[in-house]
Amino acid sequence: MKLKTLTTAIILATVPMTGAFAAALDRSGQSIAAFLQPGNYFEAGLSVLDPTVSGKTNVTATNPTSQETGDMAGDYYFPSAALKLQLNDNFSVGLIYDQPFGADAEYTSSNMFTSPLGNTSVEVDTQSLSLIFGFQPTVNWNIYGGGVYQTIKGSVELQGTAYSGTASPSTGFAGYKANIDEDGAAGWLAGVAYQIPEIALKASLTYRSEIEHTIDVKESSIGTNLVALPVPGLINLNANKGSTDITTPQSVNLDFQTGIMANTVAFANVRWVEWSKFAIRPYAFGKASAAIGPAVGQPNGFDLVAYSDDQISATVGVGRKLSEQWAGNVSVGWDSGAGNPISTLGPTEGYWNLGLGAQFSPTPQTFIAGGVKYFWLGDADAQSGAQFNTPASVAKFEDNHAIAYGLKMGYKF
Repeated sequence: MKLKTLTTAIILATVPMTGAFAAALDRSGQSIAAFLQPGNYFEAGLSVLDPTVSGKTNVTATNPTSQETGDMAGDYYFPSAALKLQLNDNFSVGLIYDQPFGADAEYTSSNMFTSPLGNTSVEVDTQSLSLIFGFQPTVNWNIYGGGVYQTIKGSVELQGTAYSGTASPSTGFAGYKANIDEDGAAGWLAGVAYQIPEIALKASLTYRSEIEHTIDVKESSIGTNLVALPVPGLINLNANKGSTDITTPQSVNLDFQTGIMANTVAFANVRWVEWSKFAIRPYAFGKASAAIGPAVGQPNGFDLVAYSDDQISATVGVGRKLSEQWAGNVSVGWDSGAGNPISTLGPTEGYWNLGLGAQFSPTPQTFIAGGVKYFWLGDADAQSGAQFNTPASVAKFEDNHAIAYGLKMGYKF
C-alpha cells in the first residue's frame, strides 16, 4: 500500500467549508490545499450554511421588558474553485477563487432592533482571486507566493432602541443606513510546504497580507439629536462626505497531514486572523460618534463594527480509504471567536463543530466529495458600537447552532 495515493483522495473529502461559521466575518478559511496537489489539478465546490441565532434583549431604561430577538442569522452559500498547473519538475502556477469574508443577518423581532421604519440588518460580500507561483527545488520542498485581488461590498441598517439612546425609534443612530459600493484592492500571500510522499506527510505554512480598501460609503440617517445627552447628538450624516478605509485582516494558516496506518491519514489545520485591528467607521458615522462619544464614555468616538480579540481556529480529523472508489473522514473543529461582548451584527463567540465527509472516485482522475458539519455556537453578549470596550450589552444570545453542507468535484490531469 502506498500512502501517497491516499493524500488527495482522503483529505479532499473534508469539503470546502473549513471556516463556514468562523469568528467575525471569516468564511472560507482561505485554504490553498488545491495548489499543493500533485500534477495538474482542478476543483470546484459549493458550501451552504444554515444557522439559527437568537437571543433575549436585556432589561434597560428604554427596554423595560426582555424580548425574544427571533432568529437573526441568514442562510448563505459560497462557491470556490481552483486550478493548478505543474509546468515542469520545479515550477507550478495556480489560481484560487473564494469568498473569504461575509455576513448576512437581519432582526425581525423586538423593538430593540426593529421599528416601523425598518429592521437592523447587515450584508457583506467579498470575492478573492489568488494567483500563486510555486518553486520546488526538490521533491520535498515547495516555496510559493503571489498576488491577491479582492472585492468587497455591503450594506448596514440600524433600527430600534438599541441604537437610539432613548425610547424613540427616530433618535440617535436609529435609522442609520450605509451602502458600500463594490471596491477592489490588492494584497499578497507567501508560504512554504514540505512533504514526504512515501508516508503521506505534508505540512504547509501560508501568510496572507491585509488588504486595504478606500471607499466612498453612501450614508444617510433620519436620526435626530440624542435628547438625553448634553451635546448635540447626531451630526447631519447626509451633509458629511468623505472616504472610508476598510482593511480586511492579515492571517496565517498552518496545515498538516500524515499517514498513521494502512489506508489511514490524520490531518489538522490551525488558522490565525488578526481581527483585533479590524474596524469599520464610515466617514459621517465617525463624525457623529466623535460628537456623541464623550457623553457615553467614548472620548474618541466609536466604530460601527469592531472586534476586541484575534481569532484562532483549529480542526483535527482522520480520513480512511474504504475501497478503490470510496473514502471517508471525521473531524472536530474549534474556533475562539473574536471577543465577547461582540457586535449586535454578529452575536456569537466561536464554536465547536463535528464533521463527516465522504468521497466517491468513479475514475482515478475524478472525484465527487460531500460532507456535513454541525456547529455548537458560543454564547455571546451583544453590544452596540457605543458600548465597545465596555462590559455593557443590549442582548444575550445562548444555545445557538448551525449546519453546513458542502459539495466538491475535482479532476486530475
